[in-house]
Amino acid sequence: MSSPYQILARKRRGLALGTDDLAAIVAGASDGSWSEAELAAFLMAAAIRGLDQEETHRLTLAMMQSGDCWDLASELPGVVDKHSTGGVGDKVSLVLAPLMASAGIPIVMLTGRGLGHTAGTADKLEVIPGLDLELSRARCLETVQRTGMAIGVATVDIAPADRRLYALRDRTATVDSLPLIVASILSKKLATGAEAVAFDVKTGDGAFMPEPDRAVELARRLVETCASLDCRASALVTDMSQPLGDWAGHSMEVSEALQCLEGEGPRDVMKVVFELATDLAELAGSPVGRQDFEDLVVDGRARETFDLWAATQGANEKWLAAPNLEPAPHEVTCEASRSGYLSNVATRELGLLLAEASRPEGVKGALDEQVALRYEARLGHPVEAGQVLAKLYLRQPDERYEKRFRGCFRIADDGVVPPLIRERIAAP
Repeated sequence: MSSPYQILARKRRGLALGTDDLAAIVAGASDGSWSEAELAAFLMAAAIRGLDQEETHRLTLAMMQSGDCWDLASELPGVVDKHSTGGVGDKVSLVLAPLMASAGIPIVMLTGRGLGHTAGTADKLEVIPGLDLELSRARCLETVQRTGMAIGVATVDIAPADRRLYALRDRTATVDSLPLIVASILSKKLATGAEAVAFDVKTGDGAFMPEPDRAVELARRLVETCASLDCRASALVTDMSQPLGDWAGHSMEVSEALQCLEGEGPRDVMKVVFELATDLAELAGSPVGRQDFEDLVVDGRARETFDLWAATQGANEKWLAAPNLEPAPHEVTCEASRSGYLSNVATRELGLLLAEASRPEGVKGALDEQVALRYEARLGHPVEAGQVLAKLYLRQPDERYEKRFRGCFRIADDGVVPPLIRERIAAP
């Protein structure tokens, strides 16, 4: 077996690393036999020299096998999953999962916490009293067999190598390396054993990958690497140059997701949901189509599935029968300074503002779930002077946040409506 020095020297020269090389790196990350300096050197070499498709496949597989693999498909044939790269107001998972389950397509999502300017699905769901997102394999299977779906947080035993590598990527300026992103996402996502995955790769100012070309390339690599690991996949590249839906913020995104499940959701959210749902159904070999999914929302079965799932994972059933979700009490409005078109929204800044205002004592402080944004205008649409563009809801007045908020919107003499779905990457 090659030493860390020999492996690093090969990658520094731009040579491809073999299966044993990448397995050694991942094992070293897991058991501590590789130092932080050695792992950091690998990450930087991979970011600069790149990893080809075969190397990405090998790295992903090794990272996935560094921990528990649930192999859910062996007991849940046709089980699917969905992954979003995140954005501001992205509550698609909260709607998509019960919709798929109500159509008879089992779905399992192991989701994450908030990161940077994006709120995590787990953080949002925890506004529901009693809901328990800690899932073992056995509990996950039991929940899906009863409700058709399960949502939880990844356990520490799933892809443990990724935790150490991810932390180092953040410190070594290698977070945006596409092959490292792919390996990080898929090592956790595929460890559950889903047979098919649909990806929602966001692009635009509020996205993790703001440049459209790089977002498309990331989507392609995710789909191709899934295929190399015997998992069917497709991807949508969707717009995040403005918040998705009418609300952003933990409590109010859950409220809006419930409205979506009752047939009263914003058109942009529902379009992404239905597109991903039909893609997943096709990947799963199901005959369920777009109209079928729309019917499941209209007749209430999607909402019923959400309530059954939440109750099964411990949610308070009285709360589910009459959810009480309100924004924070102090309302701040941003009005158009003149007539024209909404030409730009600083979506990333809005996300950062919400993240900071909801945790005024920092990431280790208490989360204020009611801090929220209501987005009332849309990019490229005409506005009148004095028209309300958005509202910010805070626990108490704060001039710093209010000034930043009002600086996030720009009016011009013309505007362009961005396409919501920029590209579709089909399964190979």
